[in-house]
Amino acid sequence: MESEPSSFANLSEFLKYLAALPEDGSQRVPTLADLSHDLGISTATLREQLEVARMMGIVEVRPKTGIRKLDYSFRPAVATSLAYAISQNATNFNHFSDLRKHVEAAYFIEAAQMLTGPEISALQQVVERAQDKIMGNAFQLPKSEHREFHLMVYQHIDNPFVTGILESYWDLYRASGLEMYPDINYLQRIWHYHARIADLIKSRDYAQGLNVLLEHMELIKQREKPSPRQSFE
Repeated sequence: MESEPSSFANLSEFLKYLAALPEDGSQRVPTLADLSHDLGISTATLREQLEVARMMGIVEVRPKTGIRKLDYSFRPAVATSLAYAISQNATNFNHFSDLRKHVEAAYFIEAAQMLTGPEISALQQVVERAQDKIMGNAFQLPKSEHREFHLMVYQHIDNPFVTGILESYWDLYRASGLEMYPDINYLQRIWHYHARIADLIKSRDYAQGLNVLLEHMELIKQREKPSPRQSFE
């Protein structure tokens, strides 16, 4: 009989149980008392293992509905690890930002080619909405639009690890205070880049769109670095 792969052998009994359940959307999990009997481990141990699974976003626990297994997402585990990493050393923000840049660059052309006409129009509408907020009589920061624009480009990438990294980056961006821009000229430059990217996707000039994306992402190097205590509080 073949032994379990080392990565699987390191899982707790509860995580092994959850991993064996069919992937068909969120579903109820038996009570800890029932699982304790079925798995042959104490309820105290199960509570500890349940908390790990909850922090990883694998299950949710509610008073009336009990324990439910959720569809897999990489994002909760990344967010928890990032919170610790940046609290320990603020320069870890820069490392993760660099990872995000490379992930977006690697998948940009593939992602852009999968966007439909209506989706590209929606991308351009996000740009218009942001520019209206910036240039309108009552100035507003287009906070949600920046995240929305970037994630919309990658909406058809069917890879939970890519999605988890990109979503976690924007969680980090907000928590680090980077939604507060140094001046309106900087903000206008950001959305000028976004408008060009959307136009180039529409014209199917994906290679030039990637070049503009990379130029745009270099702007963050002009920003002040977040302090450890700015992040995830």
